[in-house]
Amino acid sequence: MFGNMADMMGLMGKMKDLQSRMKEAQDELATIVESAESGGGMVRATVNGQKTLIGLEVDKDLVNPDDKEMLQDLIVAAVNKAFENIEPKIKAHLQKATDGVLPNIPGLDLGGFMK
Repeated sequence: MFGNMADMMGLMGKMKDLQSRMKEAQDELATIVESAESGGGMVRATVNGQKTLIGLEVDKDLVNPDDKEMLQDLIVAAVNKAFENIEPKIKAHLQKATDGVLPNIPGLDLGGFMK
């Protein structure tokens, strides 16, 4: 009986440790950045690991009221590409942060903790 209680306490301690590591890891995600370009470098978007757009550069030659739709498309493309590029960095960071706390469970995706 006492063995099960000790196991349960140990598991609760690991979960508390995991929670604090995940919180710390999520805070650190703000320091992981990725940029992507579209339009041959005329639009550049920079995002962080907290999935926030933190920078957007647009070549002045693209700023033309008559070609607004093309500019919008290039911005969307650059932002989406930057978010796509940062995804593996987010996963790697979260895995590293929780390494040794949880057993390696195939298929366990800690990305769900981010939402």
